[in-house]
Amino acid sequence: AHLGYWAGHAVEVIHRTELGSEEEDLIGTAVDDINATVARIARDTPLATVQRREAASVEALVDRLRALDPALLSVALPDGATLDQGIREDGSDHYREHAEELRAVLEAPARG
Repeated sequence: AHLGYWAGHAVEVIHRTELGSEEEDLIGTAVDDINATVARIARDTPLATVQRREAASVEALVDRLRALDPALLSVALPDGATLDQGIREDGSDHYREHAEELRAVLEAPARG
């Protein structure tokens, strides 16, 4: 659910950039608060639904990336990052970060 939310967020950032929007998307909302809300909702949602939502978010991101004008990747976002950096932070870098965390947990010796 967490990664699906942030993939969807990347899609929203792409859309706002294509429209030329300068507004900050998370004004007044702490990332930890967003993550807590996503987790709370996911806990009350069947796993199959969470998985379908994540898959749809990732598919939407891939579709948007395929259609994206490459010139927009260098556009500065309100937080100072470029669109390219924002997409990577919400998408591939985010997946990689959590995959590494999961691998570390799974590879750690069991504590008795």
